[in-house]
Amino acid sequence: MLIQLLFVLTFIILGARLGGIGLGVMGGVGVAMLTFVFGLQPTTPPVDVMLMIAAVISAAACMQAAGGLDYLVKLAEKLLRSHPQYITILAPLVTYLFTFLAGTGHVAYSVLPVIAEVATETKIRPERPLGIAVIASQQAITASPISAATVALLGLLAGFDITLFDIMKICVPATLLGVVAGALVSMKVGKELVDDPEYRRRLKAGELDVKHCELESAGNKKKACLSVVLFIAATVMVVVFGSVPSLRPSFNGELLGMPSLIEMLMLSTAALILVLTRTDGVQAVKGSVFSAGMQAVIAIFGIAWMGDTFINGNMIALVGSIEHAVTEMPWLFGIALFVMSILLYSQAATVRAIMPLGIALGLNPMMLIALFPTVNGYFFIPNYPTIVAAMNFDRTGTTRIGKWVLNHSFMLPGMVATVVAISVGLLLIQF
Repeated sequence: MLIQLLFVLTFIILGARLGGIGLGVMGGVGVAMLTFVFGLQPTTPPVDVMLMIAAVISAAACMQAAGGLDYLVKLAEKLLRSHPQYITILAPLVTYLFTFLAGTGHVAYSVLPVIAEVATETKIRPERPLGIAVIASQQAITASPISAATVALLGLLAGFDITLFDIMKICVPATLLGVVAGALVSMKVGKELVDDPEYRRRLKAGELDVKHCELESAGNKKKACLSVVLFIAATVMVVVFGSVPSLRPSFNGELLGMPSLIEMLMLSTAALILVLTRTDGVQAVKGSVFSAGMQAVIAIFGIAWMGDTFINGNMIALVGSIEHAVTEMPWLFGIALFVMSILLYSQAATVRAIMPLGIALGLNPMMLIALFPTVNGYFFIPNYPTIVAAMNFDRTGTTRIGKWVLNHSFMLPGMVATVVAISVGLLLIQF
Protein backbone atom coordinates (compact mmCIF):
# COMPACT_ATOMS: atom_id res chain seq x y z
CA MET A 1 0.00 0.00 0.00
CA LEU A 2 2.80 2.44 0.85
CA ILE A 3 4.39 1.94 -2.57
CA GLN A 4 1.03 2.60 -4.23
CA LEU A 5 0.57 5.75 -2.12
CA LEU A 6 4.02 6.94 -3.16
CA PHE A 7 3.09 6.52 -6.82
CA VAL A 8 -0.21 8.37 -6.27
CA LEU A 9 1.53 11.32 -4.59
CA THR A 10 4.17 11.38 -7.34
CA PHE A 11 1.54 11.67 -10.06
CA ILE A 12 -0.24 14.41 -8.11
CA ILE A 13 2.96 16.45 -7.77
CA LEU A 14 3.89 15.93 -11.43
CA GLY A 15 0.39 16.91 -12.53
CA ALA A 16 0.44 20.07 -10.39
CA ARG A 17 3.78 21.07 -11.91
CA LEU A 18 2.46 20.58 -15.44
CA GLY A 19 -0.46 22.93 -14.73
CA GLY A 20 -3.68 23.25 -16.74
CA ILE A 21 -5.09 19.82 -17.51
CA GLY A 22 -1.83 18.24 -16.31
CA LEU A 23 -3.35 17.22 -12.98
CA GLY A 24 -6.15 15.32 -14.68
CA VAL A 25 -4.09 13.53 -17.30
CA MET A 26 -1.46 12.47 -14.76
CA GLY A 27 -4.32 11.11 -12.69
CA GLY A 28 -5.21 8.97 -15.69
CA VAL A 29 -1.64 7.66 -15.78
CA GLY A 30 -1.98 6.89 -12.08
CA VAL A 31 -5.14 4.86 -12.68
CA ALA A 32 -3.34 2.88 -15.38
CA MET A 33 -0.42 2.17 -13.02
CA LEU A 34 -2.69 1.07 -10.19
CA THR A 35 -4.61 -1.19 -12.56
CA PHE A 36 -1.89 -2.80 -14.67
CA VAL A 37 1.05 -2.76 -12.24
CA PHE A 38 -0.60 -3.19 -8.83
CA GLY A 39 -3.67 -5.11 -9.95
CA LEU A 40 -6.33 -2.82 -8.42
CA GLN A 41 -9.77 -2.80 -10.01
CA PRO A 42 -10.51 0.70 -11.37
CA THR A 43 -13.62 2.34 -9.98
CA THR A 44 -16.23 4.16 -12.04
CA PRO A 45 -15.14 7.70 -13.05
CA PRO A 46 -17.11 10.51 -11.30
CA VAL A 47 -19.33 11.15 -14.31
CA ASP A 48 -22.20 12.93 -12.50
CA VAL A 49 -19.84 15.37 -10.81
CA MET A 50 -18.11 16.18 -14.10
CA LEU A 51 -21.41 16.71 -15.91
CA MET A 52 -22.75 18.97 -13.15
CA ILE A 53 -19.62 21.11 -13.28
CA ALA A 54 -19.76 21.25 -17.08
CA ALA A 55 -23.39 22.42 -16.93
CA VAL A 56 -22.69 25.13 -14.34
CA ILE A 57 -19.61 26.33 -16.21
CA SER A 58 -21.62 26.48 -19.44
CA ALA A 59 -24.16 28.82 -17.83
CA ALA A 60 -21.47 30.98 -16.20
CA ALA A 61 -19.52 31.16 -19.47
CA CYS A 62 -22.64 32.29 -21.33
CA MET A 63 -23.21 34.98 -18.70
CA GLN A 64 -19.63 36.15 -19.20
CA ALA A 65 -20.04 36.20 -22.98
CA ALA A 66 -23.21 38.29 -22.63
CA GLY A 67 -21.30 40.90 -20.61
CA GLY A 68 -22.67 39.87 -17.23
CA LEU A 69 -19.32 39.55 -15.47
CA ASP A 70 -18.09 42.87 -16.87
CA TYR A 71 -21.27 44.48 -15.60
CA LEU A 72 -20.71 43.04 -12.11
CA VAL A 73 -17.10 44.27 -12.16
CA LYS A 74 -18.27 47.80 -12.98
CA LEU A 75 -20.66 47.70 -10.04
CA ALA A 76 -17.83 46.49 -7.82
CA GLU A 77 -15.53 49.24 -9.05
CA LYS A 78 -18.17 51.85 -8.26
CA LEU A 79 -18.57 50.47 -4.73
CA LEU A 80 -14.82 50.36 -4.04
CA ARG A 81 -14.21 53.86 -5.38
CA SER A 82 -17.09 55.24 -3.33
CA HIS A 83 -15.59 53.95 -0.06
CA PRO A 84 -11.82 53.61 -0.68
CA GLN A 85 -10.96 53.90 3.03
CA TYR A 86 -12.77 50.59 3.68
CA ILE A 87 -11.24 48.70 0.77
CA THR A 88 -9.56 46.06 2.97
CA ILE A 89 -13.00 45.05 4.24
CA LEU A 90 -15.02 45.62 1.04
CA ALA A 91 -12.61 44.00 -1.45
CA PRO A 92 -12.80 40.47 0.02
CA LEU A 93 -16.59 40.73 0.34
CA VAL A 94 -16.75 41.61 -3.36
CA THR A 95 -14.57 38.70 -4.48
CA TYR A 96 -16.45 36.39 -2.11
CA LEU A 97 -19.76 37.42 -3.70
CA PHE A 98 -18.39 37.02 -7.22
CA THR A 99 -17.21 33.48 -6.49
CA PHE A 100 -20.37 32.60 -4.59
CA LEU A 101 -22.50 33.55 -7.60
CA ALA A 102 -20.27 32.12 -10.34
CA GLY A 103 -19.05 28.98 -8.57
CA THR A 104 -15.41 29.57 -9.55
CA GLY A 105 -12.71 31.67 -7.92
CA HIS A 106 -11.23 32.63 -11.27
CA VAL A 107 -13.80 35.42 -11.66
CA ALA A 108 -11.68 37.35 -9.14
CA TYR A 109 -9.23 38.17 -11.95
CA SER A 110 -11.63 40.82 -13.20
CA VAL A 111 -11.72 42.83 -9.98
CA LEU A 112 -8.12 42.41 -8.73
CA PRO A 113 -6.71 45.28 -10.86
CA VAL A 114 -9.45 47.56 -9.54
CA ILE A 115 -8.57 46.66 -5.94
CA ALA A 116 -4.85 47.29 -6.56
CA GLU A 117 -5.47 50.64 -8.21
CA VAL A 118 -7.95 51.99 -5.66
CA ALA A 119 -5.67 50.97 -2.77
CA THR A 120 -2.65 52.63 -4.38
CA GLU A 121 -4.54 55.83 -5.09
CA THR A 122 -5.78 55.95 -1.49
CA LYS A 123 -2.27 55.28 -0.15
CA ILE A 124 -3.44 52.05 1.48
CA ARG A 125 -0.92 49.22 1.29
CA PRO A 126 -2.31 47.11 -1.63
CA GLU A 127 -1.05 43.92 0.00
CA ARG A 128 -3.76 44.26 2.63
CA PRO A 129 -6.89 44.14 0.42
CA LEU A 130 -5.32 42.01 -2.33
CA GLY A 131 -4.14 39.26 0.01
CA ILE A 132 -7.48 38.73 1.72
CA ALA A 133 -9.43 39.30 -1.53
CA VAL A 134 -7.71 36.30 -3.12
CA ILE A 135 -8.33 34.20 0.01
CA ALA A 136 -12.01 35.24 0.02
CA SER A 137 -12.39 34.08 -3.59
CA GLN A 138 -11.16 30.65 -2.46
CA GLN A 139 -13.21 30.44 0.74
CA ALA A 140 -16.42 31.19 -1.17
CA ILE A 141 -15.93 28.02 -3.21
CA THR A 142 -16.88 26.00 -0.12
CA ALA A 143 -20.03 28.10 0.35
CA SER A 144 -21.27 28.48 -3.23
CA PRO A 145 -24.23 26.18 -4.00
CA ILE A 146 -23.02 25.67 -7.58
CA SER A 147 -19.26 25.28 -7.12
CA ALA A 148 -17.67 22.02 -8.23
CA ALA A 149 -16.54 21.31 -4.66
CA THR A 150 -19.98 21.80 -3.11
CA VAL A 151 -21.63 19.74 -5.82
CA ALA A 152 -19.09 16.96 -5.24
CA LEU A 153 -19.65 17.01 -1.47
CA LEU A 154 -23.42 16.98 -1.90
CA GLY A 155 -23.15 13.95 -4.16
CA LEU A 156 -21.00 12.07 -1.65
CA LEU A 157 -23.35 12.84 1.25
CA ALA A 158 -26.55 12.11 -0.66
CA GLY A 159 -27.00 8.81 1.16
CA PHE A 160 -27.08 10.53 4.57
CA ASP A 161 -30.22 12.62 3.97
CA ILE A 162 -28.05 15.74 3.70
CA THR A 163 -29.51 18.59 1.63
CA LEU A 164 -27.78 21.49 -0.08
CA PHE A 165 -29.20 23.81 2.57
CA ASP A 166 -27.57 21.70 5.30
CA ILE A 167 -24.19 22.42 3.72
CA MET A 168 -24.89 26.10 3.12
CA LYS A 169 -26.25 26.90 6.58
CA ILE A 170 -22.92 25.76 8.04
CA CYS A 171 -20.43 26.85 5.37
CA VAL A 172 -21.83 30.25 4.38
CA PRO A 173 -21.66 31.86 7.86
CA ALA A 174 -18.45 29.98 8.69
CA THR A 175 -16.52 31.12 5.61
CA LEU A 176 -17.96 34.64 5.72
CA LEU A 177 -16.84 35.10 9.32
CA GLY A 178 -13.48 33.61 8.41
CA VAL A 179 -13.06 36.14 5.60
CA VAL A 180 -14.06 39.05 7.83
CA ALA A 181 -11.57 37.90 10.49
CA GLY A 182 -8.88 37.65 7.82
CA ALA A 183 -9.73 41.16 6.62
CA LEU A 184 -9.50 42.63 10.12
CA VAL A 185 -6.09 41.04 10.62
CA SER A 186 -4.96 42.24 7.18
CA MET A 187 -5.65 45.86 8.11
CA LYS A 188 -2.51 45.80 10.26
CA VAL A 189 -0.23 43.83 7.89
CA GLY A 190 3.09 45.47 6.99
CA LYS A 191 4.18 49.09 7.10
CA GLU A 192 2.00 51.90 5.86
CA LEU A 193 2.40 52.32 2.10
CA VAL A 194 4.21 55.66 2.33
CA ASP A 195 6.79 54.07 4.66
CA ASP A 196 7.37 50.91 2.63
CA PRO A 197 10.94 50.89 1.26
CA GLU A 198 10.05 49.07 -1.98
CA TYR A 199 7.21 51.49 -2.70
CA ARG A 200 9.47 54.48 -2.04
CA ARG A 201 12.15 53.02 -4.30
CA ARG A 202 9.69 52.52 -7.15
CA LEU A 203 8.19 55.96 -6.59
CA LYS A 204 11.62 57.58 -6.73
CA ALA A 205 12.51 55.60 -9.87
CA GLY A 206 9.37 56.85 -11.61
CA GLU A 207 7.86 53.35 -11.89
CA LEU A 208 4.52 54.37 -10.38
CA ASP A 209 3.09 56.82 -12.85
CA VAL A 210 -0.70 57.15 -12.77
CA LYS A 211 -2.10 54.15 -14.57
CA HIS A 212 -5.84 53.56 -14.64
CA CYS A 213 -6.84 49.99 -15.33
CA GLU A 214 -9.05 49.53 -18.36
CA LEU A 215 -12.04 47.24 -17.97
CA GLU A 216 -13.75 45.60 -20.89
CA SER A 217 -17.01 47.28 -21.77
CA ALA A 218 -20.11 45.50 -20.60
CA GLY A 219 -21.53 46.16 -24.05
CA ASN A 220 -25.31 46.25 -24.07
CA LYS A 221 -26.22 46.95 -20.46
CA LYS A 222 -29.68 45.44 -20.81
CA LYS A 223 -28.25 42.17 -22.15
CA ALA A 224 -25.62 42.08 -19.41
CA CYS A 225 -28.21 42.67 -16.65
CA LEU A 226 -30.51 40.02 -18.09
CA SER A 227 -27.73 37.42 -18.16
CA VAL A 228 -26.90 38.15 -14.50
CA VAL A 229 -30.56 37.92 -13.45
CA LEU A 230 -31.03 34.61 -15.28
CA PHE A 231 -27.90 33.11 -13.75
CA ILE A 232 -28.77 34.24 -10.23
CA ALA A 233 -32.33 32.93 -10.68
CA ALA A 234 -30.94 29.53 -11.69
CA THR A 235 -28.64 29.51 -8.64
CA VAL A 236 -31.58 30.31 -6.36
CA MET A 237 -33.61 27.51 -7.95
CA VAL A 238 -30.76 25.06 -7.32
CA VAL A 239 -30.73 26.08 -3.66
CA VAL A 240 -34.52 25.81 -3.34
CA PHE A 241 -34.80 22.39 -5.01
CA GLY A 242 -31.77 21.15 -3.08
CA SER A 243 -33.15 22.35 0.23
CA VAL A 244 -36.78 21.26 -0.23
CA PRO A 245 -36.71 17.75 -1.71
CA SER A 246 -40.52 17.58 -1.88
CA LEU A 247 -40.46 20.09 -4.74
CA ARG A 248 -38.60 17.64 -6.97
CA PRO A 249 -40.59 15.19 -9.12
CA SER A 250 -40.44 11.51 -8.27
CA PHE A 251 -40.32 8.49 -10.54
CA ASN A 252 -41.15 4.99 -9.31
CA GLY A 253 -41.04 6.28 -5.75
CA GLU A 254 -37.60 7.90 -6.11
CA LEU A 255 -36.98 11.64 -6.17
CA LEU A 256 -35.21 13.19 -9.13
CA GLY A 257 -31.56 13.35 -8.12
CA MET A 258 -29.80 16.68 -7.61
CA PRO A 259 -27.14 15.91 -10.24
CA SER A 260 -29.78 15.62 -12.98
CA LEU A 261 -31.67 18.64 -11.67
CA ILE A 262 -28.57 20.87 -11.60
CA GLU A 263 -27.60 19.74 -15.08
CA MET A 264 -31.07 20.52 -16.48
CA LEU A 265 -31.37 23.89 -14.76
CA MET A 266 -27.92 25.12 -15.73
CA LEU A 267 -28.00 23.93 -19.32
CA SER A 268 -31.45 25.52 -19.71
CA THR A 269 -30.13 28.75 -18.21
CA ALA A 270 -27.20 28.76 -20.62
CA ALA A 271 -29.63 28.32 -23.50
CA LEU A 272 -31.90 31.12 -22.25
CA ILE A 273 -28.97 33.52 -21.90
CA LEU A 274 -27.78 32.79 -25.44
CA VAL A 275 -31.25 33.09 -26.97
CA LEU A 276 -32.63 36.07 -25.03
CA THR A 277 -29.43 38.13 -25.20
CA ARG A 278 -28.59 37.01 -28.74
CA THR A 279 -25.10 36.05 -27.69
CA ASP A 280 -22.87 33.95 -29.94
CA GLY A 281 -22.30 30.58 -28.27
CA VAL A 282 -18.78 30.46 -29.70
CA GLN A 283 -17.83 33.46 -27.55
CA ALA A 284 -18.81 31.56 -24.40
CA VAL A 285 -16.08 28.96 -24.89
CA LYS A 286 -13.44 31.62 -25.45
CA GLY A 287 -13.80 33.24 -22.02
CA SER A 288 -11.72 32.66 -18.91
CA VAL A 289 -14.62 31.04 -17.01
CA PHE A 290 -15.08 28.23 -19.52
CA SER A 291 -11.34 27.56 -19.73
CA ALA A 292 -10.91 27.39 -15.95
CA GLY A 293 -14.03 25.27 -15.56
CA MET A 294 -13.04 22.71 -18.13
CA GLN A 295 -9.62 22.39 -16.48
CA ALA A 296 -11.47 21.57 -13.26
CA VAL A 297 -13.52 18.90 -15.05
CA ILE A 298 -10.40 17.19 -16.42
CA ALA A 299 -8.65 17.46 -13.05
CA ILE A 300 -11.55 15.79 -11.27
CA PHE A 301 -11.79 13.15 -13.98
CA GLY A 302 -8.22 11.95 -13.51
CA ILE A 303 -7.45 12.74 -9.88
CA ALA A 304 -10.77 11.62 -8.41
CA TRP A 305 -10.67 8.43 -10.47
CA MET A 306 -7.14 7.70 -9.26
CA GLY A 307 -8.03 8.55 -5.65
CA ASP A 308 -11.18 6.42 -5.71
CA THR A 309 -9.29 3.48 -7.19
CA PHE A 310 -6.50 3.71 -4.60
CA ILE A 311 -8.86 4.11 -1.62
CA ASN A 312 -11.28 1.41 -2.77
CA GLY A 313 -8.43 -1.03 -3.37
CA ASN A 314 -6.86 -0.39 0.04
CA MET A 315 -9.95 0.41 2.09
CA ILE A 316 -9.43 -2.22 4.79
CA ALA A 317 -5.78 -1.29 5.37
CA LEU A 318 -6.47 2.48 5.33
CA VAL A 319 -9.39 2.29 7.72
CA GLY A 320 -7.56 -0.05 10.07
CA SER A 321 -4.45 2.15 10.26
CA ILE A 322 -6.09 5.51 11.01
CA GLU A 323 -9.59 4.70 12.26
CA HIS A 324 -8.77 5.00 15.95
CA ALA A 325 -6.87 8.29 15.69
CA VAL A 326 -9.43 9.97 13.43
CA THR A 327 -12.37 8.72 15.49
CA GLU A 328 -10.82 10.10 18.67
CA MET A 329 -9.68 13.36 17.03
CA PRO A 330 -11.80 14.07 13.91
CA TRP A 331 -9.95 17.34 13.29
CA LEU A 332 -7.00 15.23 12.15
CA PHE A 333 -9.03 14.43 9.03
CA GLY A 334 -9.29 18.17 8.42
CA ILE A 335 -5.49 18.39 8.40
CA ALA A 336 -5.41 15.60 5.82
CA LEU A 337 -7.86 17.55 3.64
CA PHE A 338 -5.78 20.72 4.01
CA VAL A 339 -2.52 18.99 3.05
CA MET A 340 -4.07 17.24 0.05
CA SER A 341 -5.59 20.50 -1.20
CA ILE A 342 -2.07 21.99 -1.23
CA LEU A 343 -0.97 19.15 -3.50
CA LEU A 344 -4.08 19.00 -5.70
CA TYR A 345 -4.69 22.75 -6.26
CA SER A 346 -8.42 22.03 -6.45
CA GLN A 347 -11.12 21.97 -3.78
CA ALA A 348 -13.35 19.73 -5.87
CA ALA A 349 -10.57 17.24 -6.64
CA THR A 350 -9.66 17.14 -2.95
CA VAL A 351 -13.27 16.46 -1.97
CA ARG A 352 -13.63 13.65 -4.47
CA ALA A 353 -10.26 12.10 -3.63
CA ILE A 354 -10.30 12.26 0.18
CA MET A 355 -13.87 12.72 1.48
CA PRO A 356 -14.83 9.09 0.63
CA LEU A 357 -12.21 8.01 3.16
CA GLY A 358 -13.86 10.15 5.83
CA ILE A 359 -17.19 8.54 5.03
CA ALA A 360 -15.62 5.08 5.20
CA LEU A 361 -14.15 5.95 8.60
CA GLY A 362 -17.66 6.62 9.85
CA LEU A 363 -17.20 10.33 10.54
CA ASN A 364 -20.41 12.23 11.18
CA PRO A 365 -21.61 13.86 7.92
CA MET A 366 -22.07 17.18 9.75
CA MET A 367 -18.46 16.96 10.91
CA LEU A 368 -17.37 16.50 7.30
CA ILE A 369 -19.37 19.61 6.36
CA ALA A 370 -17.72 21.62 9.16
CA LEU A 371 -14.30 20.49 7.93
CA PHE A 372 -15.19 21.30 4.32
CA PRO A 373 -13.37 24.70 4.27
CA THR A 374 -10.05 22.95 4.98
CA VAL A 375 -9.91 22.08 1.27
CA ASN A 376 -8.99 25.75 0.63
CA GLY A 377 -5.33 25.15 1.47
CA TYR A 378 -3.77 25.80 -1.92
CA PHE A 379 -2.81 29.34 -0.92
CA PHE A 380 -0.07 27.73 1.22
CA ILE A 381 2.37 27.55 -1.69
CA PRO A 382 2.13 30.90 -3.55
CA ASN A 383 1.94 29.74 -7.16
CA TYR A 384 -1.80 29.50 -7.82
CA PRO A 385 -2.92 31.70 -10.79
CA THR A 386 -5.02 34.16 -8.74
CA ILE A 387 -2.15 34.60 -6.29
CA VAL A 388 0.34 35.26 -9.09
CA ALA A 389 -2.12 37.67 -10.73
CA ALA A 390 -2.58 39.64 -7.50
CA MET A 391 1.18 40.07 -7.12
CA ASN A 392 1.47 41.25 -10.73
CA PHE A 393 -1.38 43.76 -10.38
CA ASP A 394 0.26 45.40 -7.36
CA ARG A 395 2.62 47.92 -8.96
CA THR A 396 3.86 49.07 -5.53
CA GLY A 397 5.56 45.74 -4.84
CA THR A 398 3.98 45.23 -1.42
CA THR A 399 2.16 42.02 -2.43
CA ARG A 400 4.97 39.51 -2.77
CA ILE A 401 6.63 36.23 -1.90
CA GLY A 402 8.91 36.50 1.12
CA LYS A 403 12.53 35.50 1.42
CA TRP A 404 11.56 32.11 2.83
CA VAL A 405 8.83 31.52 0.19
CA LEU A 406 6.14 30.56 2.69
CA ASN A 407 6.16 33.98 4.38
CA HIS A 408 4.17 35.48 1.52
CA SER A 409 1.33 38.02 1.47
CA PHE A 410 -1.44 35.40 1.48
CA MET A 411 -0.29 33.15 4.33
CA LEU A 412 -1.58 35.12 7.34
CA PRO A 413 -5.03 36.01 5.94
CA GLY A 414 -5.36 32.50 4.52
CA MET A 415 -4.57 30.74 7.80
CA VAL A 416 -6.77 33.10 9.83
CA ALA A 417 -9.73 32.73 7.45
CA THR A 418 -9.40 28.92 7.38
CA VAL A 419 -8.97 28.45 11.13
CA VAL A 420 -11.88 30.78 11.95
CA ALA A 421 -14.12 29.12 9.32
CA ILE A 422 -13.42 25.66 10.75
CA SER A 423 -13.92 26.86 14.32
CA VAL A 424 -17.26 28.49 13.48
CA GLY A 425 -18.34 25.42 11.51
CA LEU A 426 -17.53 23.09 14.40
CA LEU A 427 -19.48 25.38 16.71
CA LEU A 428 -22.51 25.57 14.40
CA ILE A 429 -22.88 21.80 14.02
CA GLN A 430 -23.33 21.55 17.79
CA PHE A 431 -26.72 23.24 17.31
